[in-house]
Amino acid sequence: MIDDILLDAEDKMEKAIEVARNDFSNIRSGRANAGMFNSILVDYYGAPTPLQQLATVAIPEARTVTISPYDRSSIQAIDKALRESDLGVNPTDDGQFLRINLPPLTEERRRDYVKLARTKAEDARITIRSIRRKAKEELDRIKKDGEAGEDEVERAEKELESVTKRHTDLVDQILDAKEKDLLEV
Repeated sequence: MIDDILLDAEDKMEKAIEVARNDFSNIRSGRANAGMFNSILVDYYGAPTPLQQLATVAIPEARTVTISPYDRSSIQAIDKALRESDLGVNPTDDGQFLRINLPPLTEERRRDYVKLARTKAEDARITIRSIRRKAKEELDRIKKDGEAGEDEVERAEKELESVTKRHTDLVDQILDAKEKDLLEV
């Protein structure tokens, strides 16, 4: 039972790390990446549809993105969704696909992105600590009900702390890499 609680907590922490990685990939750095477009929803025949389901996103150069829709009639809807997004891009339509030339990031914009990355990292840390708290409450309940010995529960709590520290350190490593990437000119 104690092992199940620890495994469940670790699985949830791993999922929090994946969410943090996904959030970081959505933050634009100096180079183009397909992850920037993961959160774009296109109004396709009245239904909000993820861009990845409507088109192929390619990166032919460091700051150029091409978006080739599977259905050519959706090109206007994709163009509109990109212009209204918070990416600050201005796509050009050549009839076959959309081309986006990403402008170089200004120093002020880079600092804004660093602040956003730090906020996302703190959200991930809060989630991880919340998972730890819930697991600890469950361990305390087991100890109080006498379902397991005090030594077992204390060992599990120490293991829970080490798992939590490992995951928060991983969030910090991912944040450091993203900050380095954002501040690189």
